[in-house]
Amino acid sequence: MRILYVLFAVLFLLLQAVSGSADPIFADTAECRSQGNFCRVGACPPTFTASGSCHGGLLKCCSK
Repeated sequence: MRILYVLFAVLFLLLQAVSGSADPIFADTAECRSQGNFCRVGACPPTFTASGSCHGGLLKCCSK
């Protein structure tokens, strides 16, 4: 049973590393994040506005 916890922890860390390294492929995503903004599927939260796109136009860049 303990081995399952270890395997899940390793899998989680690997998925975090892979998802983080895939982001800089898109120039618009890198530009959005460099300005302190974040990418989101759908509408931005109520206190944020869409200031551009991310992931090649699939997501919105939300800024304060």
